Amino acid sequence: MRKLTRPTLFLLACLVYAGCSSTKSLKPGQILYTGAEININPDSSGKIDDEKQVKADLKSKTRPKPNNKLKLAIYNFAGEPKKAKGGLRNWIRKKGEAPVLLSEVKLKYNNDVLTSYLLSEGYLQAEVTGDTVVKAKKGKAIYTANTGERYKINSITFPPDTGLLTKIINNNKGKTLLKVGDYYDLDTYTNERIRIDNDLKENGFFYFSPDYLIMQVDSTIGKNLVNVSVKVKDIAPDAGLKPYTIKNINIYPNYSLRRDTVLRRLKPLEYKDFNIYDDRNTFKPRLFDRLVFFQKGEPYNRRDHNQSLNRMVNVGAFQDVRAEFLPVDSFQNNQLDLNIYLTPLKKNSLTFGVTGTSKSNNFVGSEVRVTQTTRNLFRGAEQLDISVAGGFETQTRGTSLGKNSVSLTTEAKLTFPRFIVPFYKPNSTTAFIPKTIASLSYQMLNRGGEYTLNAFKGEFGYNFKENQYKEHNFNPISVSYIATGFPSTDIRDSLYKVNPLLRTTLENQFIIGSNYNFTYTNQMETNRRNNTFFFGSIETGGNLWGAFVPKDAEGKRSIFNVPLSQFIRLEADLRDYYKVTRNVTWANRLNLGYGYAYGNSTSLPFVRQFFAGGSNDIRAFPARTLGPGTYKVSEDAIFADQGGDIKLMLNSELRFKLVSVLYGALFVDAGNVWLRKEDVGVPGTANTGRPGSEFKLKNTLNELAVGTGAGLRVDATIFVVRLDVAFPVRKPYLPEGQRWVFDNIAFGDKAWRRENLIFNIGIGYPF
Repeated sequence: MRKLTRPTLFLLACLVYAGCSSTKSLKPGQILYTGAEININPDSSGKIDDEKQVKADLKSKTRPKPNNKLKLAIYNFAGEPKKAKGGLRNWIRKKGEAPVLLSEVKLKYNNDVLTSYLLSEGYLQAEVTGDTVVKAKKGKAIYTANTGERYKINSITFPPDTGLLTKIINNNKGKTLLKVGDYYDLDTYTNERIRIDNDLKENGFFYFSPDYLIMQVDSTIGKNLVNVSVKVKDIAPDAGLKPYTIKNINIYPNYSLRRDTVLRRLKPLEYKDFNIYDDRNTFKPRLFDRLVFFQKGEPYNRRDHNQSLNRMVNVGAFQDVRAEFLPVDSFQNNQLDLNIYLTPLKKNSLTFGVTGTSKSNNFVGSEVRVTQTTRNLFRGAEQLDISVAGGFETQTRGTSLGKNSVSLTTEAKLTFPRFIVPFYKPNSTTAFIPKTIASLSYQMLNRGGEYTLNAFKGEFGYNFKENQYKEHNFNPISVSYIATGFPSTDIRDSLYKVNPLLRTTLENQFIIGSNYNFTYTNQMETNRRNNTFFFGSIETGGNLWGAFVPKDAEGKRSIFNVPLSQFIRLEADLRDYYKVTRNVTWANRLNLGYGYAYGNSTSLPFVRQFFAGGSNDIRAFPARTLGPGTYKVSEDAIFADQGGDIKLMLNSELRFKLVSVLYGALFVDAGNVWLRKEDVGVPGTANTGRPGSEFKLKNTLNELAVGTGAGLRVDATIFVVRLDVAFPVRKPYLPEGQRWVFDNIAFGDKAWRRENLIFNIGIGYPF
């Protein structure tokens, strides 16, 4: 530790010295620019609303920006290079930032920019003046803004109803963004013009533009009020002032520029309202019923336009989509021809990928996957994906430390771009393509040579995006069969003898049921200050089949001599991301899970249980070793995974940028898992159960584990690698009154560090 500390302190001292000498690299006569200062109405006692925010907005618009202190310190630390190119000094200087000089400040330009901004915010009498102040070798710009009173809207007038265009404007004026009593705001006027343009586009006015509208503002009425008049410009072209209808819908499903002339000469296939030009019959004509929303003779509208384009893009069959609207007879009438040019993707493609894997049980490794994709399998834009993957994992922390895991996975997935429902034909009119998905998969997992899991799974279901925020997945048929193999019966018996819990954990399982999950997210809206993610799921097993499968002599329901799992499983995951500043985000998560097992078992199947601890969970405890309840698994257990029927977890993490792609984090995690019924073991055997594992609502808070820590993340956008170090501050398995362990924290104690510090390596963020 001392070997690392001394060079680090020396480097910091050098940077501090260089930072204190921020003007050391200046030439004679040069002055370092330190930034802008904004004063609002300094000679007036009147304050404006949101003065602090207005100052910040004005300051952000001044140019140039002053130096980043750290980057300037690095630049100065490098000193003057001896070579024009190359060398250590040049390399260090490139990591820094050259001094920003006061001579680069253009006062008149900034005065005009700041005045223009204030005018756009309703300060119609605003005036900004700038000056500079120099002290030693440093200087700053001081801008004084005399804003005057902020103007409000007194009245709003829309154009008189003289035709269809003005009638539409007046019919929708109830949706106006302009409100009497609101402040004058230029952005609102711009958005109002866009709103009116959208209303007109929905009613056939294809060639209309927001630029054809003018907002006349009369500020001479006094009392700091304005009258706003919305008008159509007299110079607006005739083509923009009349509605258009669709005449012909021409579709070119196999278009290429090379075959353009040949395709246009073809006799089209007439299918409903479509003229299809394709001599190769690439797609079934009925596919376009679900992709193109326009009909012959109907007025053009933007909604159909956008939904058609979105569907043709999202169907996943085309590499290029283009819609062209052409006036018939060069604007002499009010009709448009719609030409749709579609260039299909290649029929077959082969992809190869290598990915890093990081799991909640602290297994880290890599996987190689090869996928063969066949598109347009039945000429209806279907897609068949067949993949083979092989992976290798090792546990970086936990009871299986040093033991490797090898996996082999094969999967076949067939996707239909429509709902396939027996005896019913649902109709979807959203911009997103509904999908019917049938899949089969097999996975072999060999865990350290001790046992091998063979998992077979088949599913049939639907994927549907309600809009860009909401997504639904429903699998009415989901069948899983898990079979466990051992190298020999001796190894199996020795494992069971050391850990009797393995007998129920590794038994063969048959799960036949249904599942549904719902996802909501607005994380794609990066300009929002607060983003939310929610995932909810419900899964049932054996409910329908249990009614038809008779009980055996032991009172259990089995299929092919394998017990049928019967359960209901619920889970909810709510996440919130709040941007404190541009480079600081406060992330929080609440994860709840509940499972109810009946029939053949008293707890969920092991593969459907909830777990606590690990790199994406409660990071201060080894993967899957926490709980259930106040139970503590033996540290020398061969198989330490402890599942539960009920889960409660809360995470809070402050994420902040350090430099470039390096980010830091401070976090607190809390939670646990419980069994719905106490595990009492098997009397008269080595299986003594797990005392304290039962869930009791009154004891929930008292049985929560709490951990805290810090982490580093390399966030290169396309991938994230992180290292978190955490330690427990509350251990639920200790006697009551002793569970908070703040007093025991001793970073200087080697034994304490070995027992309590948990290092987690992960791919991606924990949540």
